[in-house]
Amino acid sequence: MTLFGLSFFVLALSFFTVYSGPTGVHLRNMESFIQAVQQVEDSNPGLCPLALVRALRKTAGHDDEMTIHFLGASYSIAYAEVLEKAILNASSFSFFDKAIHHIVTDYGEERGVVLAPDGTTVALAPLLLGIETGLKAKVEGTPPVGMFPLTLGRRLGLSFLSLQDFPPSNRLGPNGCWDSVERPKLFKLSRPATLATDAVINGGMDGAILGMDYSNLPASEQPQALSKFLKEYYSYVLHEGQGLDDITSHVSPRRREISRSILEPLDLYSQVMETLALVWKLEKTEWIALDTGVGKAVKDGLQEFVNKFWVCPQIIPRCQWGAKAYQSTPIPLSLPVQFLYVHHTYEPSSPCLSFPNCSRNMRAMQRFHQEDRGWSDIGYSFVVGSDGYVYEGRGWNYLGTHTRGHNSIGYGVSIIGNYTAALPSHHAMDLLRHRLVQCAVDGGGLAANFTIQGHRQVVNYTSCPGDAFFSEIRSWEHFRE
Repeated sequence: MTLFGLSFFVLALSFFTVYSGPTGVHLRNMESFIQAVQQVEDSNPGLCPLALVRALRKTAGHDDEMTIHFLGASYSIAYAEVLEKAILNASSFSFFDKAIHHIVTDYGEERGVVLAPDGTTVALAPLLLGIETGLKAKVEGTPPVGMFPLTLGRRLGLSFLSLQDFPPSNRLGPNGCWDSVERPKLFKLSRPATLATDAVINGGMDGAILGMDYSNLPASEQPQALSKFLKEYYSYVLHEGQGLDDITSHVSPRRREISRSILEPLDLYSQVMETLALVWKLEKTEWIALDTGVGKAVKDGLQEFVNKFWVCPQIIPRCQWGAKAYQSTPIPLSLPVQFLYVHHTYEPSSPCLSFPNCSRNMRAMQRFHQEDRGWSDIGYSFVVGSDGYVYEGRGWNYLGTHTRGHNSIGYGVSIIGNYTAALPSHHAMDLLRHRLVQCAVDGGGLAANFTIQGHRQVVNYTSCPGDAFFSEIRSWEHFRE
Protein backbone atom coordinates (compact mmCIF):
# COMPACT_ATOMS: atom_id res chain seq x y z
CA MET A 1 0.00 0.00 0.00
CA THR A 2 1.39 3.42 -0.94
CA LEU A 3 1.89 6.20 1.61
CA PHE A 4 -1.01 8.08 0.07
CA GLY A 5 -3.19 4.97 0.16
CA LEU A 6 -2.34 4.41 3.83
CA SER A 7 -3.19 8.00 4.76
CA PHE A 8 -6.47 7.70 2.89
CA PHE A 9 -7.32 4.44 4.67
CA VAL A 10 -6.63 5.94 8.10
CA LEU A 11 -8.66 9.00 7.13
CA ALA A 12 -11.59 6.90 6.02
CA LEU A 13 -11.77 5.01 9.31
CA SER A 14 -11.63 8.20 11.38
CA PHE A 15 -13.66 10.30 8.94
CA PHE A 16 -16.80 8.27 9.30
CA THR A 17 -16.52 7.52 13.02
CA VAL A 18 -15.15 10.69 14.64
CA TYR A 19 -17.31 13.17 12.74
CA SER A 20 -20.63 13.80 14.53
CA GLY A 21 -22.14 16.46 12.25
CA PRO A 22 -22.13 20.24 12.42
CA THR A 23 -24.61 22.43 14.20
CA GLY A 24 -27.56 22.94 11.87
CA VAL A 25 -26.61 19.85 9.87
CA HIS A 26 -30.11 19.73 8.37
CA LEU A 27 -29.63 23.04 6.59
CA ARG A 28 -28.75 22.75 2.92
CA ASN A 29 -26.41 25.69 2.60
CA MET A 30 -22.76 25.98 1.68
CA GLU A 31 -21.82 27.17 5.16
CA SER A 32 -23.07 23.91 6.72
CA PHE A 33 -21.18 21.83 4.17
CA ILE A 34 -17.94 23.76 4.70
CA GLN A 35 -18.36 23.47 8.46
CA ALA A 36 -18.74 19.70 8.15
CA VAL A 37 -15.62 19.49 5.98
CA GLN A 38 -13.68 21.61 8.46
CA GLN A 39 -14.66 19.35 11.34
CA VAL A 40 -13.28 16.36 9.43
CA GLU A 41 -10.06 18.29 8.78
CA ASP A 42 -9.79 19.31 12.45
CA SER A 43 -10.13 15.64 13.44
CA ASN A 44 -7.32 14.71 11.06
CA PRO A 45 -4.45 17.25 11.35
CA GLY A 46 -2.33 17.40 8.23
CA LEU A 47 -5.07 15.82 6.14
CA CYS A 48 -4.30 15.78 2.41
CA PRO A 49 -7.12 17.59 0.52
CA LEU A 50 -6.98 14.99 -2.26
CA ALA A 51 -7.63 12.19 0.22
CA LEU A 52 -10.59 14.12 1.59
CA VAL A 53 -12.29 14.74 -1.77
CA ARG A 54 -11.77 11.09 -2.70
CA ALA A 55 -13.43 10.05 0.54
CA LEU A 56 -16.34 12.36 -0.25
CA ARG A 57 -16.60 10.85 -3.73
CA LYS A 58 -16.77 7.39 -2.21
CA THR A 59 -19.43 8.51 0.23
CA ALA A 60 -21.65 9.83 -2.57
CA GLY A 61 -21.18 6.70 -4.69
CA HIS A 62 -19.65 8.57 -7.62
CA ASP A 63 -17.28 5.83 -8.80
CA ASP A 64 -18.90 5.60 -12.24
CA GLU A 65 -16.92 4.44 -15.25
CA MET A 66 -16.05 7.89 -16.61
CA THR A 67 -14.92 9.19 -13.24
CA ILE A 68 -12.74 6.14 -12.68
CA HIS A 69 -11.38 6.55 -16.23
CA PHE A 70 -10.02 10.00 -15.38
CA LEU A 71 -9.50 9.90 -11.60
CA GLY A 72 -9.16 6.25 -10.70
CA ALA A 73 -11.20 4.45 -8.06
CA SER A 74 -11.82 6.40 -4.87
CA TYR A 75 -10.28 3.65 -2.73
CA SER A 76 -8.01 0.65 -3.10
CA ILE A 77 -9.55 -2.79 -3.48
CA ALA A 78 -7.10 -4.02 -0.84
CA TYR A 79 -9.05 -2.42 1.98
CA ALA A 80 -12.43 -1.86 0.34
CA GLU A 81 -14.32 -4.25 2.63
CA VAL A 82 -13.00 -2.65 5.82
CA LEU A 83 -13.74 0.82 4.45
CA GLU A 84 -17.31 -0.17 3.58
CA LYS A 85 -17.94 -1.33 7.15
CA ALA A 86 -16.55 1.93 8.52
CA ILE A 87 -18.90 3.90 6.28
CA LEU A 88 -22.02 1.87 6.91
CA ASN A 89 -21.63 1.98 10.68
CA ALA A 90 -21.24 5.75 10.86
CA SER A 91 -23.93 8.38 11.23
CA SER A 92 -21.91 10.96 9.30
CA PHE A 93 -22.37 8.96 6.10
CA SER A 94 -25.99 10.10 5.94
CA PHE A 95 -25.10 13.80 6.02
CA PHE A 96 -22.43 13.70 3.31
CA ASP A 97 -24.36 11.24 1.16
CA LYS A 98 -27.46 13.46 1.16
CA ALA A 99 -25.41 16.62 0.74
CA ILE A 100 -23.49 15.40 -2.32
CA HIS A 101 -25.61 12.76 -4.08
CA HIS A 102 -27.52 14.56 -6.86
CA ILE A 103 -31.06 13.56 -7.84
CA VAL A 104 -34.31 15.23 -8.90
CA THR A 105 -37.46 13.70 -7.42
CA ASP A 106 -40.72 13.11 -9.25
CA TYR A 107 -42.06 16.17 -7.44
CA GLY A 108 -39.40 18.50 -8.82
CA GLU A 109 -37.22 18.68 -5.69
CA GLU A 110 -33.53 18.88 -6.54
CA ARG A 111 -31.25 17.25 -3.98
CA GLY A 112 -27.49 17.27 -3.71
CA VAL A 113 -27.50 21.04 -4.04
CA VAL A 114 -26.77 23.80 -1.54
CA LEU A 115 -27.54 27.49 -1.24
CA ALA A 116 -24.36 29.56 -1.55
CA PRO A 117 -23.95 32.82 0.42
CA ASP A 118 -24.30 34.82 -2.81
CA GLY A 119 -27.87 33.54 -3.33
CA THR A 120 -27.10 31.04 -6.07
CA THR A 121 -27.58 27.28 -5.87
CA VAL A 122 -24.71 24.86 -6.46
CA ALA A 123 -24.62 21.11 -7.03
CA LEU A 124 -21.79 19.66 -4.96
CA ALA A 125 -20.95 16.63 -7.11
CA PRO A 126 -19.53 18.48 -10.16
CA LEU A 127 -17.89 21.01 -7.84
CA LEU A 128 -15.98 18.27 -6.01
CA LEU A 129 -15.09 16.37 -9.19
CA GLY A 130 -13.48 19.52 -10.59
CA ILE A 131 -11.57 20.09 -7.36
CA GLU A 132 -10.39 16.48 -7.28
CA THR A 133 -9.23 16.70 -10.89
CA GLY A 134 -7.19 19.80 -10.06
CA LEU A 135 -5.73 18.31 -6.89
CA LYS A 136 -4.75 15.09 -8.67
CA ALA A 137 -2.97 17.14 -11.33
CA LYS A 138 -1.20 19.19 -8.66
CA VAL A 139 -0.05 16.17 -6.66
CA GLU A 140 1.09 14.21 -9.74
CA GLY A 141 2.53 17.18 -11.63
CA THR A 142 0.38 16.46 -14.67
CA PRO A 143 -2.21 18.44 -16.67
CA PRO A 144 -5.79 18.39 -15.27
CA VAL A 145 -7.03 15.78 -17.75
CA GLY A 146 -10.79 15.26 -17.59
CA MET A 147 -11.63 18.68 -16.15
CA PHE A 148 -14.23 19.65 -18.76
CA PRO A 149 -15.82 16.20 -19.22
CA LEU A 150 -16.27 15.68 -15.46
CA THR A 151 -17.48 19.17 -14.55
CA LEU A 152 -19.64 20.15 -17.53
CA GLY A 153 -19.06 18.16 -20.71
CA ARG A 154 -20.85 14.93 -19.83
CA ARG A 155 -23.96 16.58 -18.39
CA LEU A 156 -24.22 19.14 -21.18
CA GLY A 157 -23.79 16.60 -23.96
CA LEU A 158 -26.30 14.12 -22.56
CA SER A 159 -28.80 16.88 -21.88
CA PHE A 160 -28.51 18.19 -25.45
CA LEU A 161 -29.14 14.71 -26.86
CA SER A 162 -31.92 13.64 -24.51
CA LEU A 163 -33.98 16.71 -25.41
CA GLN A 164 -32.92 17.29 -29.01
CA ASP A 165 -36.56 17.34 -30.18
CA PHE A 166 -37.28 20.23 -27.80
CA PRO A 167 -36.46 23.92 -28.40
CA PRO A 168 -32.83 24.70 -27.40
CA SER A 169 -34.08 26.94 -24.57
CA ASN A 170 -35.58 23.86 -22.88
CA ARG A 171 -32.48 21.68 -23.10
CA LEU A 172 -30.78 23.26 -20.10
CA GLY A 173 -31.89 24.19 -16.59
CA PRO A 174 -34.09 25.08 -14.94
CA ASN A 175 -33.43 27.19 -11.88
CA GLY A 176 -35.67 27.01 -8.84
CA CYS A 177 -36.25 28.45 -5.39
CA TRP A 178 -35.62 27.48 -1.78
CA ASP A 179 -38.32 27.14 0.84
CA SER A 180 -36.29 29.59 2.96
CA VAL A 181 -33.03 31.40 2.27
CA GLU A 182 -32.37 31.74 6.01
CA ARG A 183 -32.93 28.04 6.76
CA PRO A 184 -32.88 26.22 3.41
CA LYS A 185 -34.13 22.66 3.45
CA LEU A 186 -35.94 22.11 0.14
CA PHE A 187 -35.13 23.33 -3.36
CA LYS A 188 -37.97 23.13 -5.88
CA LEU A 189 -37.36 23.50 -9.61
CA SER A 190 -39.48 25.88 -11.66
CA ARG A 191 -40.20 23.33 -14.42
CA PRO A 192 -39.28 19.73 -15.30
CA ALA A 193 -35.55 19.13 -14.99
CA THR A 194 -33.01 18.48 -17.69
CA LEU A 195 -29.79 16.60 -16.96
CA ALA A 196 -28.04 19.97 -16.70
CA THR A 197 -29.98 22.05 -14.21
CA ASP A 198 -28.76 25.54 -13.32
CA ALA A 199 -27.35 24.19 -10.05
CA VAL A 200 -25.43 21.44 -11.89
CA ILE A 201 -23.98 24.00 -14.31
CA ASN A 202 -23.10 26.37 -11.44
CA GLY A 203 -21.35 23.50 -9.67
CA GLY A 204 -19.56 22.54 -12.88
CA MET A 205 -18.33 26.08 -13.49
CA ASP A 206 -17.17 26.39 -9.88
CA GLY A 207 -15.49 22.99 -10.06
CA ALA A 208 -13.58 24.00 -13.18
CA ILE A 209 -12.50 27.30 -11.61
CA LEU A 210 -11.38 25.88 -8.26
CA GLY A 211 -9.86 22.77 -9.83
CA MET A 212 -7.76 24.91 -12.14
CA ASP A 213 -6.78 27.11 -9.19
CA TYR A 214 -5.49 24.04 -7.36
CA SER A 215 -3.70 22.64 -10.40
CA ASN A 216 -2.02 25.97 -11.18
CA LEU A 217 -0.39 26.30 -7.75
CA PRO A 218 3.42 26.55 -7.89
CA ALA A 219 5.19 23.23 -7.48
CA SER A 220 6.66 24.37 -4.15
CA GLU A 221 3.29 25.40 -2.68
CA GLN A 222 1.14 22.91 -0.80
CA PRO A 223 -2.62 22.91 -1.51
CA GLN A 224 -4.78 24.77 1.00
CA ALA A 225 -7.21 22.85 3.19
CA LEU A 226 -10.45 22.27 1.31
CA SER A 227 -12.59 24.16 3.83
CA LYS A 228 -10.40 27.27 3.62
CA PHE A 229 -10.32 27.08 -0.17
CA LEU A 230 -14.14 26.93 -0.31
CA LYS A 231 -14.54 29.74 2.22
CA GLU A 232 -12.35 32.10 0.21
CA TYR A 233 -14.43 31.46 -2.92
CA TYR A 234 -17.94 31.45 -1.44
CA SER A 235 -17.75 33.41 1.83
CA TYR A 236 -15.79 36.52 0.81
CA VAL A 237 -17.03 39.85 2.25
CA LEU A 238 -17.28 43.18 0.45
CA HIS A 239 -16.87 46.18 2.72
CA GLU A 240 -18.38 49.64 2.34
CA GLY A 241 -16.74 51.48 -0.52
CA GLN A 242 -15.68 48.23 -2.20
CA GLY A 243 -17.02 46.62 -5.32
CA LEU A 244 -16.25 43.41 -7.14
CA ASP A 245 -13.77 45.52 -9.11
CA ASP A 246 -11.60 45.54 -5.96
CA ILE A 247 -11.55 41.75 -5.54
CA THR A 248 -8.60 40.21 -7.36
CA SER A 249 -9.14 36.62 -6.19
CA HIS A 250 -11.68 34.25 -7.68
CA VAL A 251 -15.10 34.56 -5.99
CA SER A 252 -18.44 32.97 -6.79
CA PRO A 253 -20.28 36.02 -8.25
CA ARG A 254 -17.72 36.06 -11.05
CA ARG A 255 -18.14 32.38 -11.95
CA ARG A 256 -19.58 33.12 -15.38
CA GLU A 257 -16.82 35.41 -16.57
CA ILE A 258 -14.02 33.33 -14.98
CA SER A 259 -15.30 30.00 -16.32
CA ARG A 260 -15.69 31.59 -19.74
CA SER A 261 -12.07 32.75 -19.69
CA ILE A 262 -10.94 29.22 -18.77
CA LEU A 263 -13.15 27.18 -21.08
CA GLU A 264 -13.95 29.35 -24.09
CA PRO A 265 -10.44 28.97 -25.57
CA LEU A 266 -11.21 25.26 -25.86
CA ASP A 267 -13.10 23.98 -28.88
CA LEU A 268 -16.25 23.24 -26.88
CA TYR A 269 -17.95 21.41 -29.72
CA SER A 270 -15.03 19.00 -30.08
CA GLN A 271 -14.77 18.67 -26.30
CA VAL A 272 -18.44 17.70 -25.96
CA MET A 273 -18.32 15.32 -28.92
CA GLU A 274 -15.19 13.62 -27.53
CA THR A 275 -16.84 13.35 -24.11
CA LEU A 276 -19.93 11.72 -25.63
CA ALA A 277 -17.75 9.32 -27.63
CA LEU A 278 -16.02 8.27 -24.40
CA VAL A 279 -19.39 7.83 -22.63
CA TRP A 280 -20.61 5.56 -25.42
CA LYS A 281 -17.34 3.61 -25.49
CA LEU A 282 -17.42 2.99 -21.75
CA GLU A 283 -21.09 2.01 -21.92
CA LYS A 284 -20.53 -0.04 -25.10
CA THR A 285 -23.17 1.97 -26.97
CA GLU A 286 -20.97 3.37 -29.76
CA TRP A 287 -23.84 2.88 -32.22
CA ILE A 288 -25.40 6.11 -30.89
CA ALA A 289 -22.67 8.05 -32.69
CA LEU A 290 -24.23 6.94 -35.99
CA ASP A 291 -27.22 9.21 -35.32
CA THR A 292 -26.83 12.03 -37.83
CA GLY A 293 -28.63 14.45 -35.51
CA VAL A 294 -25.99 14.32 -32.77
CA GLY A 295 -23.75 17.04 -34.19
CA LYS A 296 -26.59 19.52 -34.73
CA ALA A 297 -28.02 18.86 -31.26
CA VAL A 298 -24.63 19.60 -29.69
CA LYS A 299 -24.09 22.77 -31.75
CA ASP A 300 -27.55 24.12 -30.94
CA GLY A 301 -27.20 23.19 -27.29
CA LEU A 302 -23.80 24.84 -26.93
CA GLN A 303 -25.13 28.04 -28.44
CA GLU A 304 -27.87 28.06 -25.82
CA PHE A 305 -25.34 27.30 -23.06
CA VAL A 306 -23.07 30.17 -24.10
CA ASN A 307 -25.99 32.61 -24.35
CA LYS A 308 -27.63 31.61 -21.10
CA PHE A 309 -24.60 31.10 -18.86
CA TRP A 310 -21.84 33.24 -20.35
CA VAL A 311 -23.52 36.11 -22.21
CA CYS A 312 -26.43 36.65 -19.84
CA PRO A 313 -25.78 37.67 -16.24
CA GLN A 314 -27.08 35.57 -13.38
CA ILE A 315 -30.55 36.89 -12.57
CA ILE A 316 -31.81 36.27 -9.03
CA PRO A 317 -35.49 35.24 -9.41
CA ARG A 318 -38.31 36.92 -7.52
CA CYS A 319 -38.94 33.96 -5.26
CA GLN A 320 -35.31 33.97 -4.17
CA TRP A 321 -35.28 37.60 -2.96
CA GLY A 322 -38.65 37.17 -1.26
CA ALA A 323 -41.01 39.06 -3.58
CA LYS A 324 -44.66 39.37 -2.67
CA ALA A 325 -47.26 38.39 -5.23
CA TYR A 326 -48.29 40.75 -8.00
CA GLN A 327 -51.44 42.53 -6.81
CA SER A 328 -53.40 42.30 -10.05
CA THR A 329 -53.06 40.58 -13.41
CA PRO A 330 -49.68 41.31 -15.08
CA ILE A 331 -49.96 43.00 -18.47
CA PRO A 332 -47.79 41.43 -21.20
CA LEU A 333 -45.31 43.61 -23.09
CA SER A 334 -45.26 43.63 -26.88
CA LEU A 335 -41.75 42.44 -27.70
CA PRO A 336 -39.20 43.45 -28.73
CA VAL A 337 -39.26 46.84 -27.02
CA GLN A 338 -37.29 49.73 -28.46
CA PHE A 339 -36.00 51.50 -25.35
CA LEU A 340 -33.94 50.85 -22.23
CA TYR A 341 -34.53 53.45 -19.51
CA VAL A 342 -31.75 53.75 -16.94
CA HIS A 343 -32.51 54.63 -13.30
CA HIS A 344 -30.88 54.79 -9.90
CA THR A 345 -32.94 53.89 -6.87
CA TYR A 346 -31.91 57.03 -4.91
CA GLU A 347 -33.39 55.26 -1.89
CA PRO A 348 -31.86 52.87 -0.90
CA SER A 349 -29.00 55.32 -1.29
CA SER A 350 -26.05 52.98 -0.68
CA PRO A 351 -24.89 50.22 -3.04
CA CYS A 352 -25.85 46.75 -1.82
CA LEU A 353 -22.84 44.47 -1.46
CA SER A 354 -24.33 41.08 -0.56
CA PHE A 355 -27.27 38.86 -1.42
CA PRO A 356 -29.01 39.41 1.97
CA ASN A 357 -28.57 43.18 1.71
CA CYS A 358 -29.71 43.39 -1.92
CA SER A 359 -32.70 41.16 -1.15
CA ARG A 360 -33.73 43.43 1.72
CA ASN A 361 -33.47 46.41 -0.60
CA MET A 362 -35.65 44.67 -3.19
CA ARG A 363 -38.32 43.87 -0.60
CA ALA A 364 -38.23 47.43 0.75
CA MET A 365 -38.68 48.90 -2.73
CA GLN A 366 -41.49 46.51 -3.56
CA ARG A 367 -43.23 47.39 -0.29
CA PHE A 368 -42.87 51.12 -1.02
CA HIS A 369 -44.13 50.76 -4.58
CA GLN A 370 -47.09 48.60 -3.60
CA GLU A 371 -48.14 50.19 -0.32
CA ASP A 372 -47.15 53.87 -0.71
CA ARG A 373 -47.38 54.31 -4.46
CA GLY A 374 -50.30 51.93 -4.92
CA TRP A 375 -48.65 50.06 -7.78
CA SER A 376 -49.23 46.38 -8.47
CA ASP A 377 -45.59 45.43 -7.96
CA ILE A 378 -42.05 46.76 -7.81
CA GLY A 379 -41.87 49.17 -10.74
CA TYR A 380 -38.57 48.19 -12.38
CA SER A 381 -38.08 45.46 -14.94
CA PHE A 382 -34.72 44.58 -13.38
CA VAL A 383 -32.50 45.92 -10.61
CA VAL A 384 -28.70 45.65 -10.54
CA GLY A 385 -26.86 45.15 -7.26
CA SER A 386 -23.21 45.76 -6.50
CA ASP A 387 -22.94 42.15 -5.31
CA GLY A 388 -22.45 40.93 -8.87
CA TYR A 389 -26.04 40.01 -9.67
CA VAL A 390 -29.15 41.28 -11.42
CA TYR A 391 -32.46 40.97 -9.55
CA GLU A 392 -35.72 40.19 -11.32
CA GLY A 393 -38.45 42.81 -10.99
CA ARG A 394 -41.29 42.68 -13.52
CA GLY A 395 -38.98 40.67 -15.76
CA TRP A 396 -38.71 40.33 -19.52
CA ASN A 397 -42.35 39.83 -20.41
CA TYR A 398 -44.49 42.18 -18.32
CA LEU A 399 -45.27 45.90 -18.33
CA GLY A 400 -43.45 47.84 -15.62
CA THR A 401 -44.16 51.10 -13.79
CA HIS A 402 -40.81 52.80 -14.11
CA THR A 403 -40.94 55.58 -16.71
CA ARG A 404 -44.26 57.43 -16.88
CA GLY A 405 -45.74 57.46 -20.37
CA HIS A 406 -43.08 55.09 -21.70
CA ASN A 407 -43.60 51.83 -19.80
CA SER A 408 -45.09 50.00 -22.77
CA ILE A 409 -42.14 50.67 -25.10
CA GLY A 410 -39.14 49.93 -22.92
CA TYR A 411 -37.52 48.16 -20.00
CA GLY A 412 -36.70 50.10 -16.87
CA VAL A 413 -33.46 49.02 -15.18
CA SER A 414 -32.14 50.57 -11.96
CA ILE A 415 -28.86 50.22 -10.09
CA ILE A 416 -29.27 50.25 -6.32
CA GLY A 417 -27.81 53.44 -4.82
CA ASN A 418 -27.76 57.23 -5.16
CA TYR A 419 -25.49 58.25 -8.03
CA THR A 420 -25.86 61.99 -7.95
CA ALA A 421 -22.22 62.56 -7.05
CA ALA A 422 -20.58 59.15 -7.48
CA LEU A 423 -20.69 56.35 -10.04
CA PRO A 424 -21.81 52.78 -9.50
CA SER A 425 -19.04 50.20 -9.47
CA HIS A 426 -17.56 49.35 -12.84
CA HIS A 427 -18.79 45.77 -12.46
CA ALA A 428 -22.39 46.87 -11.80
CA MET A 429 -22.35 49.18 -14.82
CA ASP A 430 -20.89 46.41 -16.98
CA LEU A 431 -23.69 44.07 -15.92
CA LEU A 432 -26.20 46.59 -17.23
CA ARG A 433 -24.37 48.09 -20.20
CA HIS A 434 -23.06 44.88 -21.74
CA ARG A 435 -24.35 41.70 -20.13
CA LEU A 436 -28.05 42.43 -19.51
CA VAL A 437 -28.44 44.41 -22.72
CA GLN A 438 -26.87 41.69 -24.89
CA CYS A 439 -28.98 39.07 -23.14
CA ALA A 440 -32.11 41.10 -23.88
CA VAL A 441 -31.24 41.51 -27.55
CA ASP A 442 -30.29 37.84 -28.02
CA GLY A 443 -33.46 36.74 -26.25
CA GLY A 444 -35.71 38.86 -28.46
CA GLY A 445 -36.84 41.20 -25.69
CA LEU A 446 -34.94 44.28 -26.87
CA ALA A 447 -34.65 45.44 -30.48
CA ALA A 448 -31.15 45.24 -31.94
CA ASN A 449 -31.26 48.97 -32.76
CA PHE A 450 -32.50 49.89 -29.29
CA THR A 451 -32.08 53.28 -27.65
CA ILE A 452 -30.72 53.97 -24.14
CA GLN A 453 -32.06 56.99 -22.28
CA GLY A 454 -31.88 58.23 -18.73
CA HIS A 455 -35.12 58.53 -16.76
CA ARG A 456 -34.76 62.36 -16.65
CA GLN A 457 -34.82 62.64 -20.43
CA VAL A 458 -38.45 61.59 -20.72
CA VAL A 459 -39.89 62.60 -17.33
CA ASN A 460 -39.48 66.27 -16.41
CA TYR A 461 -39.73 66.18 -12.62
CA THR A 462 -36.82 63.86 -11.88
CA SER A 463 -33.01 64.06 -11.85
CA CYS A 464 -32.78 60.24 -12.07
CA PRO A 465 -30.39 58.45 -12.66
CA GLY A 466 -28.27 61.05 -10.85
CA ASP A 467 -25.91 63.62 -12.36
CA ALA A 468 -22.77 61.47 -12.17
CA PHE A 469 -24.40 58.35 -13.58
CA PHE A 470 -26.27 60.25 -16.30
CA SER A 471 -23.02 61.84 -17.44
CA GLU A 472 -21.56 58.34 -17.70
CA ILE A 473 -24.38 56.78 -19.74
CA ARG A 474 -24.19 59.61 -22.26
CA SER A 475 -20.98 57.98 -23.50
CA TRP A 476 -22.60 54.56 -23.92
CA GLU A 477 -23.32 53.03 -27.29
CA HIS A 478 -27.02 53.31 -28.18
CA PHE A 479 -27.48 56.42 -26.00
CA ARG A 480 -29.49 59.20 -27.60
CA GLU A 481 -30.19 62.73 -26.36
